[in-house]
Amino acid sequence: FELVESGGGLVQPGGSLRLSCAASGFTMDDYAIGWFRQAPGKGLEGVACISRTGDTSRLRDSVKGRFTIFRDDAKRIIHLHLDSLLPEDTGVYYCTAEANPSPSSCTLSYFAHRGPGTQVTVSS
Repeated sequence: FELVESGGGLVQPGGSLRLSCAASGFTMDDYAIGWFRQAPGKGLEGVACISRTGDTSRLRDSVKGRFTIFRDDAKRIIHLHLDSLLPEDTGVYYCTAEANPSPSSCTLSYFAHRGPGTQVTVSS
């Protein structure tokens, strides 16, 4: 079971980044996929998730209107688009997976698997 993130980096406030997560070693449609992040000195927090079917997504309130999540199961890639970035978006972003029993649900509260993470730094 493997999740590998890419696309992090340093960006100025107001800028954009495109994160990707390459998934392998499991059946994609058995898992809802999410993104969690950890800011320096803080705990993990759920940022975005998308259901097994891809028809439902959830976003943390602080990123609504700025972040977008979508999945391409044929290519086994999950995308997180980050726009209008703020300094408080800085952190390590982790791609996560959870075997949600409902095909049209996902959660920002927990996960079963996660990747090694990619650093996002928003600073001028």
